[in-house]
Amino acid sequence: ISACLRTMQFVKKQEKERGARLAKVLTTLDLISLGVGSCVGTGMYVVSGLVAKEMAGPGVIVSFIIAAVASILSGVCYAEFGVRVPKTTGSAYTYSYVTVGEFVAFFIGWNLILEYLIGTAAGASALSSMFDSLANHTISRWMISSVGTLNGLEESYPDLLALVIAVIVTIIVAMGVKNSVGLNNVLNVINLAVWIFIMIAGLFFVKADNWSEGLKISQLAQAQDNFSDLHCLTPLGFCVLKGAATCFYAFIGFDIIATTGEEAKSPNTSIPYAITASLVACLTAYVSVSIILTLMVPYDAIDTESPLMEMFVARGFYAAKFIVAIGSVAGLTVSLLGSLFPMPRVIYAMAGDGLLFRFLSHVSSYTETPVVACIVSGFLAALLSLLVSLRDLIEMMSIGTLLAYTLVSVCVLLLRYQPETKEKSSLAHQPTRVGQKTCRRWGTTRCSSGNPINPPTMDRPTAATGHTVTTCVLLLFVLMFIFCSFIIFGADYISEQSWWAVLLVVLMVLLIVVLVFVILQQPENPKKLPYMAPCLPFVPAFAMLVNIYLMLKLSTVTWIRFAVWCFVGESQIYLGPPCGISESLEQPQGSHPSGGGCHPLFSSTLPFPLLLQEDREGRQPPSCGPTAKLHL
Repeated sequence: ISACLRTMQFVKKQEKERGARLAKVLTTLDLISLGVGSCVGTGMYVVSGLVAKEMAGPGVIVSFIIAAVASILSGVCYAEFGVRVPKTTGSAYTYSYVTVGEFVAFFIGWNLILEYLIGTAAGASALSSMFDSLANHTISRWMISSVGTLNGLEESYPDLLALVIAVIVTIIVAMGVKNSVGLNNVLNVINLAVWIFIMIAGLFFVKADNWSEGLKISQLAQAQDNFSDLHCLTPLGFCVLKGAATCFYAFIGFDIIATTGEEAKSPNTSIPYAITASLVACLTAYVSVSIILTLMVPYDAIDTESPLMEMFVARGFYAAKFIVAIGSVAGLTVSLLGSLFPMPRVIYAMAGDGLLFRFLSHVSSYTETPVVACIVSGFLAALLSLLVSLRDLIEMMSIGTLLAYTLVSVCVLLLRYQPETKEKSSLAHQPTRVGQKTCRRWGTTRCSSGNPINPPTMDRPTAATGHTVTTCVLLLFVLMFIFCSFIIFGADYISEQSWWAVLLVVLMVLLIVVLVFVILQQPENPKKLPYMAPCLPFVPAFAMLVNIYLMLKLSTVTWIRFAVWCFVGESQIYLGPPCGISESLEQPQGSHPSGGGCHPLFSSTLPFPLLLQEDREGRQPPSCGPTAKLHL
């Protein structure tokens, strides 16, 4: 159990012992470009039309805004951890490792690999389908007639074009970060130019009647109490909220920025700024395109497969279809790059920490990239795109990312309320300063030394208050899981206003509010960072709620496949060498020169590791494997 729960130890190693490092060449603008590129392709060219026609109508605008707010909540938590652990390639994997322990860290990292693997394969398949569509389906017909189908399915065939696309992008990523980012920037410029064209050209074809007609249908549906037909722009439309859940997936991908900490020139400032800026840029693109789309074409006439291309065809502007097609290809290509780029970096981080095969952490001295991890991950993604249809791939794309978002929010809540290691023992016995006047901010000055709900005041956390927060966060996670499960699977009882269902919902909401209030009363760690998530504990708590809800909305088949993948990973990591717990760099003394003890998450003292910019002797604290120092 202690092996599963031990947190990251920062082993003192000289730079030469750690081997070649990744090149630090990425600017803030590069990071913003990576974040925007990984999100905006599918969101702008696919999701906008799908949600507008099948769920929210013109209300897709509100759906995107709601989804953006929910995404920003997770984004600010990522941004804070990007400052706490700036020089790392592991993203949520490393964040979990330094906070909640090795078992959870591997669990998150293993599933991030799955998400990036599927995202890369799906991106290659989607790009192949786009080329096939532009060629009037000549490619697919030739493949079916010449090669055959998979498992006898009529429309499922070995996608050789997707295989070739995945291999080409893998070569580009393996050749160096400058090449990857350079291609990403060029494709984003093309995307920007096409977006400007859509905005300007679309203004000549807008019809306000398309919105007013939708409003009439909405009013009729409300009058008839027929909410299943509620597609239009309404303040409280149920389909607008349903559309927001789908639109949320259009923002998934900004976490690519968190995998570039070791390659960013100034990760402390670049990562939080890039995450926020990329989400705002994506929201701007989605909302503006949705406005033009729903004003040009009646929502029920939107083409769900190629909405932006076909909206100009519907208005007789045929040449615009090919201009938008160029943007679609650029957008899907940059989304593919956004899935493949972070995958080898997470593998590199895990292999460097001893949780995957060590040869996967090899960095080429020529390209300064984890070239072995690039080749292996790219080959697997290419094979997957060849043999699995796009429809099956899409079902598995989101669960691991949502789980990572949830864990990062949990980690922010835990770390902000833990005492510094050097203060732990002294503060545990420090007398409480009852009646102290402090500047009240979001949960920064109150402390629990007895009654956690109405405690005396204190300006620094203790081991006891840290343990209180940990207990509350764990209970909060369990309650939110139960609450979301009941909201989703017991919706019929709630809509019928069954007394027991309403009572159960009210009780769970009250318990969640009480737990958040208890956390709010505890003192925060006074350590100041260049960026800190605002309004604790509300922002991370609400992010947890949204992400848990979206995970539970996924299909049963997705959860079964997810469970199988997790079982395979956990079996090999804990039962079979040459990687895993037995080879982890966090072994106690005698196995690795880790120095210092390991402290599991659920211990009574909860001493999280603290590393300052310089230790007492003025030496720079080294990093462990490919990860870096943690700043509390």
